[in-house]
Amino acid sequence: MPPLTLGVNIDHIAVLREARKINDPDPLMALEICAQNGADQITIHLREDRRHIQDEDARAIIRASRLPVNLECSVDAGIIDIICALRPHRATLVPEKREEVTTEGGLDVKGQRFALDITIERLSAEAIPVSLFIDPDLETISLSKQLGAQMIELHTGRYANLYAMAHTALPYSHHAIEALDLPRSELKRLLERELETLRKAADYGRSLGLEVAAGHGLNYQNVGAVAAIESISELNIGQSIIARSVFTGLAEAVRGMKALCVR
Repeated sequence: MPPLTLGVNIDHIAVLREARKINDPDPLMALEICAQNGADQITIHLREDRRHIQDEDARAIIRASRLPVNLECSVDAGIIDIICALRPHRATLVPEKREEVTTEGGLDVKGQRFALDITIERLSAEAIPVSLFIDPDLETISLSKQLGAQMIELHTGRYANLYAMAHTALPYSHHAIEALDLPRSELKRLLERELETLRKAADYGRSLGLEVAAGHGLNYQNVGAVAAIESISELNIGQSIIARSVFTGLAEAVRGMKALCVR
């Protein structure tokens, strides 16, 4: 069983800063706190609209971090120019829509095959490992391997939303879940089915020689079952850690999540 590593996504520190368009809080200040309290990686997303992480943030974080930096980005040629110049430890290619609040699904690998092929070739030429953020679909995983990705990150948004609907009163409707009026027993059945889909996808990816990560919507309540999937070697978690840090401090929030990521 591969060891399970925790990537802490610090984008939401920049979200707080950008709410007032000032210089506080500074995401750079999170690096050492995360490193000292169990994080294995720093994850940031340089969006095309620069809604949170800015170019200078990415540059400073990659320069200063003593943990590996996983830089999420779209396939936009201008963004890829920046990634090639910054040379993070990994580039994770993700879909982007300007109107979405957060990433609402995995890459359309089949539909974007040409653009992904060019982008992966560019990044590989710079010796930057590539991960693709995808839905837990076997055909998509196979295509990811064919395109030359070294890693995939399975989108756990549907699992997270089903968990919230099954265990809380929150009326989640993201990710095309048509289950808002179902009884909790049926929601829990759908949740188990989605967890099994994640297991099969992770096992298949690993059988192809891909490293398998997972992330999106994972929190202190729902992370345990995903962390237990043996073929997953990395979790990337952000919003729930930063949200908890408002009340407990970042050090305790990272320690608490790391404790849940131990198999």
